Amino acid sequence: MSMPSTPPSPLIAQLDELIRRDPAQRGLIGTEREFGALCPGHLAAAAAELAENARSVGIVTGFFIPGGQPPAAETDGPLGTLFLAAVLEKLGVESHVITDNHCHPALQAAAEAMEFPNDRVHQTVVNINETGETFFQSAPGKQLTHLIALERVGPCHTTTSLTGQRRSGTVPLEEFHQLVLPTAHDRCHNMRGEAMDAYSGNLHRLFEFATQSRPSIKTIGIGDGANEIGMGSIPWENLHRRLEGDHAGRVPCRIATDWTIVTGTSNWGGYALAAAIAHLKDAPQHLAPYDAAQQFGVLEHFVQHGPAVDGVTRRQEPTVDGLPFLTYIQPLEGIRQLLGID
Repeated sequence: MSMPSTPPSPLIAQLDELIRRDPAQRGLIGTEREFGALCPGHLAAAAAELAENARSVGIVTGFFIPGGQPPAAETDGPLGTLFLAAVLEKLGVESHVITDNHCHPALQAAAEAMEFPNDRVHQTVVNINETGETFFQSAPGKQLTHLIALERVGPCHTTTSLTGQRRSGTVPLEEFHQLVLPTAHDRCHNMRGEAMDAYSGNLHRLFEFATQSRPSIKTIGIGDGANEIGMGSIPWENLHRRLEGDHAGRVPCRIATDWTIVTGTSNWGGYALAAAIAHLKDAPQHLAPYDAAQQFGVLEHFVQHGPAVDGVTRRQEPTVDGLPFLTYIQPLEGIRQLLGID
């Protein structure tokens, strides 16, 4: 995990504050008052890295809800991903959206509503016996400078990953083994502790391979619940104590990224990162087309034609994380005001 080298600009600090809210009290952000901020300064550092060095970016998203009505991709993730990808394109950065076979139809529907090129939405699956190397041998992986995960599930810790984390105290091996059975090690889980491996496409291996074999590709994780790619940057015990339920120990993801943006709803992380980059590029006007009405239109089309479901209610409705749209969209409205768009 790369540490921020300089203090964020006042405006980016305000952007970070806007997305560090949890109106439903369901995620990690709601615990910051008691346990402290998670990855402070990482939004600013990630934005600075992308503003300066990004040429081709891959954004991995899509969280399938097998228990949805109907089973479908959830609404958190794709909206923030396509918003970020669209703004990056306007800034001259080639952007690709990457998802698995289960979520691909929904991402195509969302891309259509967002007027994002359909040929930039890629269906990728890493077979169980593969490392992910094949992805980086041809387009779009071959030319990537950055790889971002936005609301993308990753596997639970193992003894090896737990001991490999950077922390100030001792490794909590005894507590980990009491709470996380060996059968749960290295498996993807949702916030209810249910195994999700069959719907993950093993896309976390793209980040593992990039870190180990393509260090020039910088990685960023965006999430809200601890089970997403990027959360391995945070010690397991720090995440475990912020979660509720007997299953909490097996929720935290072991995959770390160079920077990790923790937010109340993952889409908001995509909004804020796009805004921060545009601000650093002195080009906030590129966010102007994407207001509340436009995002609601994208959400409605995405839900109807994807189809897509709310990840909390599991219903096919134009809401995100159980939030009414007027509550959900408040951070974006605040972002636009900060940039002087509204």
